[in-house]
Amino acid sequence: MARQLRIQYPGAFYHVTSRGNEAKDVFKSKTDREKFLSYLTPATERYGARIHVYCLMSNHYHLLLETPDGNLSQIMRHINGAYTTYFNTKRRRSGHLFQGRFHAILVEADEYATELSRYIHLNPVRAGIVDKPVAYPWSSYPCYAGGSQPPGWLVTDFVLGFFGGNNAVARKAYRKFVDGLIGQDYESPLQEVVASTILGSLVFIQEIQERYAKSRRIDRNVPALAELAAKRKSIAEIRDTVQDLLGGKPLLAKKVALYICHRYSGRKLKEIGAGFDVGESAVSQNSRRFAVILDKDKTLRKQVKKINRELALCKV
Repeated sequence: MARQLRIQYPGAFYHVTSRGNEAKDVFKSKTDREKFLSYLTPATERYGARIHVYCLMSNHYHLLLETPDGNLSQIMRHINGAYTTYFNTKRRRSGHLFQGRFHAILVEADEYATELSRYIHLNPVRAGIVDKPVAYPWSSYPCYAGGSQPPGWLVTDFVLGFFGGNNAVARKAYRKFVDGLIGQDYESPLQEVVASTILGSLVFIQEIQERYAKSRRIDRNVPALAELAAKRKSIAEIRDTVQDLLGGKPLLAKKVALYICHRYSGRKLKEIGAGFDVGESAVSQNSRRFAVILDKDKTLRKQVKKINRELALCKV
């Protein structure tokens, strides 16, 4: 089995998970959880990590973190290594505590940070541990909701900034954003992960490939990115597929196709404009207008996601 692709660069965001070996619990007491959280202080002070979101379950944990110094592996060696030493010493055991290497997904933060934070904070609710995320003390949600003072190593400004800033109004909006999915069926943002490694638009993925494919900071699984690039659809293919799936709605099909081309195809504005007989500025303007409509229309959002999957633009 190929090792997971590791892409490390300054300013990268990751959704990180680490699970107990053989699915066994890694947190067995309040003290264990407090000890784990204590190791996040040196992770930020010594290694420069910025922890945006966390949730500790019984046999695994989630982190949404940023690496200003491009040193994810160093940060995770410290966190998992220090905690494993503590856990093994306390229980007079030896060997691996976590299952293999940690799993890290590179994230296009501007697009997915809020959705991932919601997904992480709702973990205890999905598991049936609590009815509301604010009732779970081992996640960052109480800090976001205003019920607890954030520890020094937790950064809430970035995510809350999408809701108007780090203030009471933003916290209220964030609570509504998260709590609104309680009891609802919803699609995990991780369903859109590409090559088990990257969560972002095709443009973002191609930028990563172009900038870092030849870098030594990428492990051996680079063919996954090369394979993705080879799957890139032409504007005509996207337009025809959307038309087939939205037959009978030519005006909507054109808007959806243009939006998908702009947002996901990785094609230049000039090329997209030529494919739709519009100017470059019109491509951006029409795409932005449609994004506003999409944000308000849940049914239409599902249709667009279905089309993206059909085109293999979101998931490989």
